[in-house]
This record gives sequence, structure tokens and C-alpha cells, in this order.
Amino acid sequence: MSSSAAGNISNKAARPDLTTRLGPLVLKNPVMTASGTFGFGAEWADFFDLSRLGAIMVKAVTVKPRRGNPMPRMCETPAGTLNSIGLQNPGLDAFVAEKMPYLMQFDCPVIVNIAADKRQDFIVLAERLNEVPGIAALEMNVSCPNQEHGGIEFGVDPKLLDEVVSSVRPRTSLPLIVKLSPNVTDITVTARAAESAGADILSLTNTFIGTSIDVKKRKFKLALGRGGLSGPCIRPLAVYMTHRVASAVTIPLIGMGGICTADDALEFILAGATAVATGTINFVNPDAPLRVIEGIENYLRDQGIGAVSEIVGAVRR
Repeated sequence: MSSSAAGNISNKAARPDLTTRLGPLVLKNPVMTASGTFGFGAEWADFFDLSRLGAIMVKAVTVKPRRGNPMPRMCETPAGTLNSIGLQNPGLDAFVAEKMPYLMQFDCPVIVNIAADKRQDFIVLAERLNEVPGIAALEMNVSCPNQEHGGIEFGVDPKLLDEVVSSVRPRTSLPLIVKLSPNVTDITVTARAAESAGADILSLTNTFIGTSIDVKKRKFKLALGRGGLSGPCIRPLAVYMTHRVASAVTIPLIGMGGICTADDALEFILAGATAVATGTINFVNPDAPLRVIEGIENYLRDQGIGAVSEIVGAVRR
């Protein structure tokens, strides 16, 4: 056997390096859970060891508790779901006092999604959470209607996005992730606005706005009429947006949107995402994130690739 052939066999047998660097944030692997699909972790702890995840991204936290939207607020669609949960959560004080102490037991970075409909509330959340031990990063949910500007979402207006991110950036020393809305004409415009305002990392995409109608009852299936579409049906759109944003900014990306398998995750990574997040699939297969981690590792080993970082944006190259 030639020395080169022996080297190839050795490379395939070696365990690939899954270490993932998202700017200042270092993860043991590139797979995390998407906000809003994993509760505050306790709901999944009976299924597997949460320490095996690259990171836990908890559901949105607001300054005050929220009961969420009226029922029905979730329905299935072909290859996806529509939800209008309304950011139901126990509020900032309860999260800090009750949820974080539980999450700190796991050897896994905790990323806290923060949501607000006023800029000042984003500032309050960032300042308070900056002092809480165990939080690895903040993810800004900029898809909330901004009450101070007639209900328009922060994330669809580059000027508003710049203002709110610029206001939050100096209030925290934690890595700042901005979760982009796909409900825009050109997502690269808002991506660049978030980057220039101080975002360390971008996550994309959030859900697409949609609706569904019960034709027999002649009424909307969701109480509020519309909701956020997620699941496999949006994956091609999300991969495309990830590819475009990866070419438009210099900061790292977290890709999400319909990831069910390792191959799905690899599409995002090859398109330019440094890390990925599983979402809707968590409700269907609770251990899906682990299957994705294992699948990525097997892919790298089979391809003779030493580290997952080597294939980030490989399609662009």
C-alpha cells in the first residue's frame, strides 16, 4: 500500500474536529436548538444529555411575563407548521431566578433569545442579562412589532434595525446575535445593517409569515389569522438566504429553517453558515439534534475532512 493511500485511510479513521467558532463564541460542535422550539431545556432533558449540544438557545424572554396569543395558535401545514404563540414566557425576573440555575448544570453554552416591542426594553434585557452567570450570548429577536413606530417590525426596516442594535451593543459584553427576518425584499440589506450596528453573529432565518384557512368553517385556523411558517417547506428558501447573506457580510452565521437531518444541516454549512439550529423537528423527534451531530461527524469522516470548519461556505469557494 502506498504511503498516500495509508494516509487517506488514516484521515478517514480519525475523529473529525467539530469545534465551531462563532466570533467570540466557541462551541464543541455546530448544532444548537432554535429559540422557541426547545422551551428552557427541561422539557428535553429526559430524552438525552443536553451537554452534548453545541449550544442551547432558549425560548424568547421579555421584560414582563407574557401569556401569549389566544388559541388556536398553532396548526400543521404540508411539510411544516404555522404558529402564533405570541412569545409566551415567564418574564425576565422568573427566567433569571428559576430557569438559569437549572440550565447551568449542563456543560453547554446557553444563548438567551431576547424580545421586545420597544427599544428601551431591549436595553433593559441586555443590561440585566449581562450580569447573569452562565449566559454565553444574547440573540435579539427583531421580528416583534415596534410599538413606537406604528407596529412595523424592527427587523424589516434597516434604519430601525440599526437603531435598536446600536442601542443594545454598548449595554452588554456578551456576544450579540441578531436573528434576521426573512420577510423582506432583500435580506442582505438588513444583514449588513445589523453587522454595521455591532452584531457579532447573525442567525437566519426566522419564520415566514403565512396563513391557513379552514374551508369547511370558512375561517382562519389561527385565532389571529396569520402566523410564522416553519419546517422543511421553508428550507430551500432559508438555504438560499443563508448563501446570499454569507456573501454580503464578514461575521459568522447560524443557519436554520427546516433542518431535519445531517444532510439538511450540511446544506446550510456548505452555503456559508458556521453553525446550525434545529427547530420544528424537535417537536417530532426530540433527539434530532444528536442525530444531526452524529451525521455531520460521519460525513466528515467519510469524506476524509479533518474539521467541520473546512467546509463552511465550500459551495461559494
